[in-house]
Amino acid sequence: MQKVFEKIRSVSPTKSTVLLIGETGTGKSMMAKLIHQHSNRREAQFISVHCGAIPDTLLESELFGHEKGAFTGAIRRKMGKFEIAKGGTIFLDEIGTITPSAQIKLLQILQDGTFQRVGGESTLDANARVITATNTDLKKMCETGQFRKDLYYRLNVFPIEIPPLRERIEDIPSLCDSFLHRLNKFNSKQIDGIHPGVIEAFRRYSWPGNIRELENLVERAYILETSSILMPESFPNELFQSGSLVGCLPANSSMTLAEARQHGIEDIERNYLKEVLARNKGKINESAQEAGITTRQLNKLMNKYGIRKEEFKLSTA
Repeated sequence: MQKVFEKIRSVSPTKSTVLLIGETGTGKSMMAKLIHQHSNRREAQFISVHCGAIPDTLLESELFGHEKGAFTGAIRRKMGKFEIAKGGTIFLDEIGTITPSAQIKLLQILQDGTFQRVGGESTLDANARVITATNTDLKKMCETGQFRKDLYYRLNVFPIEIPPLRERIEDIPSLCDSFLHRLNKFNSKQIDGIHPGVIEAFRRYSWPGNIRELENLVERAYILETSSILMPESFPNELFQSGSLVGCLPANSSMTLAEARQHGIEDIERNYLKEVLARNKGKINESAQEAGITTRQLNKLMNKYGIRKEEFKLSTA
């Protein structure tokens, strides 16, 4: 993601067309907004269009507008998204779904900076920066004749690939902090963190729905939770079933019984300490008292297992 943000920083001040590539739910629309916010068009409008959600018969009218009487039901002139976005940025999500005729009109905009409303004859200027996104392989679509090659090359000026969540597991804690911060802002609850056992389950999960799935899970748990942190009971059981047995077994089956026993004890100690620290929000005195050990012993064990109290303190996001 650091490489992604470097590319965004580089391309944002330009007027180049950007193609965001990634699976559904990876945050492509958020990246598009980020590009707009760091561009010299930030004061103008950011118009987002989900091309896949608009019926083919209405797509051209939605994007380019129409004249009165252009088709049945066109009782007045309508401005399209490209007109509305003048001076700003237009984001076209699921660009691979647009019709062949819409592809031709979009190509005209990218080549000449002009377009006509549906049923219109006058040529209009399109002064909007174009950012598109796709979760399909546009190059393969070109090979099968589903997408125009000339349009693909115009869109692919500056491609940015957004990695799926399973390839950036280390981002999960900060994403969760962000979701909780937003939920706390708009609700009467104050939930300050997530149980370490849940975070560990998140690390093992494959995330087919990417960030969107993570956000939905956190929001659902937030609604159910009655304590100050999101506990495992507020999440679906299936989340904890994957790989749960494996985590209890020694990593190396050639271990002696004594080694395996020691390995198991260390796992129990580590998980126990994380749970106690989570309940006490990282407070050492309270955690040591609950565990029935001295603060010195607790600090020694925390150093042994690489546990930091900051991980369990109130989120400052």
